[in-house]
Amino acid sequence: MATAPETIWIYDTTLRDGSQREGISLSLEDKVRIARQLDRMGIPFIEGGWPGANPKDVQFFWQIREEPLTQAEIVAFCSTRRPGRTAEADPMLQPILSAGTRWVAVFGKSWDLHVTDSLKTSLDENLEMIRDTLSFFRAQGRRVIYDAEHWFDGYKANPDYALATLKAAIAGGAEWLVLCDTNGGTLPHDVQKIVQTVRQLVQSDEARDLQTAEKPAQIGIHTHNDAGTAVANALSAVMEGARMVQGTINGYGERCGNANLCSVMPNLQLKLGYRCVEPEQLATLSESSRLISEIVNLAPDDHAPYVGLSAFAHKGGIHVSAVEKNPITYEHVSPDAVGNHRRIVISDQAGISNILAKARSFGIELSKESPTCRQLLQNLKTLENEGYQFEAAEASFELLMREALGQRDSFFSVKGFHVYCQMHPDAETWSTDSQATVKITVDGQDILEAGEGNGPVSALDVALRKALRTIYPEIASFQLTDYKVRIIDGKSGTSAKTRVLVESSNGHQRWTTVGVSTNIIGASYQAVVEGLEYGLMLKHRAKLALETSSVATDS
Repeated sequence: MATAPETIWIYDTTLRDGSQREGISLSLEDKVRIARQLDRMGIPFIEGGWPGANPKDVQFFWQIREEPLTQAEIVAFCSTRRPGRTAEADPMLQPILSAGTRWVAVFGKSWDLHVTDSLKTSLDENLEMIRDTLSFFRAQGRRVIYDAEHWFDGYKANPDYALATLKAAIAGGAEWLVLCDTNGGTLPHDVQKIVQTVRQLVQSDEARDLQTAEKPAQIGIHTHNDAGTAVANALSAVMEGARMVQGTINGYGERCGNANLCSVMPNLQLKLGYRCVEPEQLATLSESSRLISEIVNLAPDDHAPYVGLSAFAHKGGIHVSAVEKNPITYEHVSPDAVGNHRRIVISDQAGISNILAKARSFGIELSKESPTCRQLLQNLKTLENEGYQFEAAEASFELLMREALGQRDSFFSVKGFHVYCQMHPDAETWSTDSQATVKITVDGQDILEAGEGNGPVSALDVALRKALRTIYPEIASFQLTDYKVRIIDGKSGTSAKTRVLVESSNGHQRWTTVGVSTNIIGASYQAVVEGLEYGLMLKHRAKLALETSSVATDS
């Protein structure tokens, strides 16, 4: 009888550690969207932030409590109590309890240098801060993960004291001891040796005597990428006994980033035989990587291992010939395992399976031999070459697909629009007034309408809605919930091509549309118009489905 693979617990800190990357600023809605995607991926632990550190993190924990995730544990993060007071009397810890999470991650100092120079306290007081804080949360019914900050540097500087901090955490009731390479400069052979030492500690009689949790503490690993070894260090730790890996999607994080879970997870599951998530969840990895890159408004790394657009791309000559006969000749794993796809760059076969799969997700059955399928593929390649990106704009892709099939509903057409902006100073700062006029046609009837907004896109959106609302009153429930702009070819300066992503909602569903142009207003116009059109299509198809169901019931 086959033995079930051993589980490695994945702990995602994209929402906290990842958001500290330069250039990332997550809205509350961004954080919720990312958390829900991680939940769908099967990630068991999601670090939501530091409750009380800023209003956004407080609101995030409230919102998740109102609309819980399906399987993931949301974890609140904080430091040990401050020197010179008890954990019970430290007001910094109260928002952590108010967050209402079952799990709390507490970080404490492992390096004596940080204790004396940063905390300005004694080594003994730091040990008591660790034990007291963890005991406090345990007494409040929380389960505790202890993050040993600067663990590897601390161990190298003073191994006896570093180990004493872990003993204090065990005495406080920690269920996980996560060893952090905070400065990211440790190499895999050192990680290996030091984790061996920690494993001996947690298995010792001394640790069993100190233990206050129900089970012995397990080892986790948290690595940064300053030496380019974060993923290798995480794997080394697992091979020496670590059973939790902390990291971020796409390796986002401060300075050079954190261990990239998009590399860690497939390496653990496909190469080393551990279980991180279900195989079908691992197959969403590429989609999740790209979706989250769009949410944080950073360009995906096309050459990223496993999930990059070029990770399974083959171009001409011997490689193409060999991979078409037997993919393992030039592919270390099947791209399907991580939700990616093989790309024969010069072949018109590349991407057909993706078109078919996406069509099925829209309830459309296509044949591989269908001329429409090949037309769609060619359209997709042409548009992506122009700068379109449909990974996070599935509504636009569905409209493109239905147009090729002759199934795209014609609700309205825009005959033209005009946008006018005027800047003028008020008492404190410069403000912008924008007006837009738009002319649309619905069923042969021309409608001219105007709107005002705090910017040109807002004014255009208002004018379109006013023009359509009398004919399609459901538009009143549509909201533009997010708007992102990316410069595609920055070297072209102010004449660069721009990609705009617009997220819309009807209160129950969300959808994203894309526009591309050298004119940011033109790109925004495309995305806004398609967003309205897609919302009307959803309403129309839901109405048809209801009518069909009613007829069937009556029959």
